[in-house]
Amino acid sequence: MVHIGTVVMGASDVARAAAFWKAALTYTEREPGTDDWVVLVPVDGPGVGLSLGRSASPVQEVPRVHLDLYSDTQEAEVERLVALGAERVAWELYPPDADFVVLADTEGKRFCVIDTTHDG
Repeated sequence: MVHIGTVVMGASDVARAAAFWKAALTYTEREPGTDDWVVLVPVDGPGVGLSLGRSASPVQEVPRVHLDLYSDTQEAEVERLVALGAERVAWELYPPDADFVVLADTEGKRFCVIDTTHDG
């Protein structure tokens, strides 16, 4: 049997991306990172890790794979993430009564904050 151990994302500035995601997710470095690679893990114990590796690949405007962050306080989380350096994305693909908000991290990678209290 297999399970997801880490999600890997590219970053042009690994240290900047790591600082954002550590604060956003309350993660820490599994071991000291380098300019090219770092693995982040939950501070509170087991969970899926987030690996960041140096990449020159362009960010996808409509990514095929992205992170969904779940919250029962969506707007407060969106504001917290924006204060950490995320940006709101002008997303033209929102369905009516969307339960998600699209943001971009400090590298421009898109991710969503999902409202877990949404009834739609």
